[in-house]
Amino acid sequence: MKLNRRELAGAVADLGVLVPIAVALIVSNGLSATAVLLPAALLYIAAALIYRLPVPVQPLKAFGAIAIAKGLGSDEIAAGALLMGAIFVIAGRIGLLDVVARVFPRALIRGVQLTVGLLFLKIAWGLVADPPKSFSTYAIDARWAVPLGLLAFALAFTLKRFGVSLALVGAGVVVALALAGGHLALGPSHLELPSLDGGVLLTALTVLVLPQVPLSFANSCLATADAARVYFGDQGERVRPGRLATSFGTANLLAGAISGMPVCHGAGGMTAHYKFGARTGAAPFVMGGALLVLAIGFGSGLAGVLPAFPLPVLAGLLASAGVLHIALLGDLRNARDWLLALVVGAIGFEINLLWALAAGLALWWIPYGVGRLHARVAAAT
Repeated sequence: MKLNRRELAGAVADLGVLVPIAVALIVSNGLSATAVLLPAALLYIAAALIYRLPVPVQPLKAFGAIAIAKGLGSDEIAAGALLMGAIFVIAGRIGLLDVVARVFPRALIRGVQLTVGLLFLKIAWGLVADPPKSFSTYAIDARWAVPLGLLAFALAFTLKRFGVSLALVGAGVVVALALAGGHLALGPSHLELPSLDGGVLLTALTVLVLPQVPLSFANSCLATADAARVYFGDQGERVRPGRLATSFGTANLLAGAISGMPVCHGAGGMTAHYKFGARTGAAPFVMGGALLVLAIGFGSGLAGVLPAFPLPVLAGLLASAGVLHIALLGDLRNARDWLLALVVGAIGFEINLLWALAAGLALWWIPYGVGRLHARVAAAT
């Protein structure tokens, strides 16, 4: 690992997903700030040591969005994290995901990455045009937030090689401390064990886990492994779907045990880290270390400070990562691959990734099977 300006710039490039969901879970759902940040911090550090590449750590996006929208409590969120952890640790350890991954063609994976890129753009727009309620105390009026977000996007996108993400995040931290620094306090916030029963587990399974599993399988495992190979060649081979499932699954067992925020890896985060300069495990190690310091050293006051972080900065970083992630489709070479990727991307964005994966596999393998059948019939006659 090597630490330089580019690694530092890449380390903070994926905050556009992490911060809004973390703040909402702390402010709206009542989770402990230390419990929210600690699983992400430890998974970032573990990813740096295991993969030695800028493998990202993100909240479970569908899971988090549903939990926030429905106002679920810490017990349901903890139960969902434990179930997600068990599912993906088992699937990763027995090698199931590495086997299943072989039936997914590259064009289908590009469709998943298109979905993620479009979702990043949608979330980025929502941050400035319709700020989350958890940021309402310090939110800027949309008439100013949208232009500022576009300016942050332009700076992040055009100056990504010059460490501009580090400058933007640094400016955001200064603004947050200036607005809400009085809430800053030393020490961790409280941790508590979840209270689980059959009803809580059933709610977590049906409301949180089932909508999230296809997204985590497709984006956290398949698409992240593919992005690692695209960006890092042979080095990316150690970022396999099964290993990714095991690492973020283990982190979710911890998150569930302390009533914290469930986490995952993500292909969009890989693009963000890479495109803004990260090339080694130094970036996730720095990010994990920073989150660990915040969780343990300042957790008791973060609920009052994090909502003051300027949303245009997060939106600009997130939108630039979305555009750069969509650019992965550039290696598709024929009309069939483009059609499949666009169909999967559209269905994944408008409906969900489960239907997108089903449609993509059908469009790819049914014609192949029919062709093989025709060939056998012709050979027999």
